[in-house]
Amino acid sequence: MILMGLELHHTPVMVPEVLDALAVQPGGRYIDATLGEGGHSEVVLKASEPGGQVLGLDADHEAITVARARLASYGDAFLAVNANFRDIKDVALDLEFLPVHGILLDLGISSLQLDVEARGFSFRRPDPLDMRFSVEQRITAADIVNSYSQTELADLIFHLGEEPAARRIAAAIVRTRPIRTSSELAEVIARTAGGGPRRRIHPATRSFQAIRIAVNDELGSLQSALEQSIPLLGHGGRLVVISYQSLEDRIVKNFMRRESSDCVCPPETVVCSCGHKGSLRLVSRKVIKPSDAEVAANPRSRSARLRVAERV
Repeated sequence: MILMGLELHHTPVMVPEVLDALAVQPGGRYIDATLGEGGHSEVVLKASEPGGQVLGLDADHEAITVARARLASYGDAFLAVNANFRDIKDVALDLEFLPVHGILLDLGISSLQLDVEARGFSFRRPDPLDMRFSVEQRITAADIVNSYSQTELADLIFHLGEEPAARRIAAAIVRTRPIRTSSELAEVIARTAGGGPRRRIHPATRSFQAIRIAVNDELGSLQSALEQSIPLLGHGGRLVVISYQSLEDRIVKNFMRRESSDCVCPPETVVCSCGHKGSLRLVSRKVIKPSDAEVAANPRSRSARLRVAERV
């Protein structure tokens, strides 16, 4: 796939696990609520032939362009809508795309955003500090970095990035600003936080995560999307979520447990028979992780955590 003269090499994570968790079947109807470059949608479309359909949502208009081109051969079996996953219910209702057999949320930032788009998601290039998934959003990373107080920055980086050096980083940002590019911000953070023997990731990773989450209200959008997903699922329909950091995974875990809190049926039970009053049944009570082979082949998958629940 080529965009703006660059070839994309997108590798969707945990493909066998996703297909198994969704229980993809011929003629099934599925929503890929975080479409990205369409990697997961493509394998779901193949597995659901003949007659399968996929509705893909993404707030990033460039992702929509890439996915439509990639999946053009599937014709009307694939629909792509430029919308945030927090609007999943409205989009599905507008298109009369319900009930569905499965909904997938892959919460990771895409290769397209990291490697191609010049919006400041990557700290390895001097891109403008933007970090918006949609250019229609108002607040940017530059707004946060250059206008928040030192206390506000420290709290944001600590709570949304779980960064131990949040106070030092916030102080360094305030001393240095205005900061205009992602690489400039990354350098300030790296000088302040340092690498240290225990850091397995770039020193700016957690701070960038925190700012990106705040810009896009990712945690609020996730909670809303989870709640809206349940009424879209037919009975036996699967909700599958892949998260990459503990804040997201905690929200998903708590949501699924709460919605299945009254169910005592074993995970292998096909139909709940315990008088369950909730909406979901946990298909797997343990988080599912990528295989060692996948992590070796695709290091970006190493932090992926998959959870799955079924509508009852």
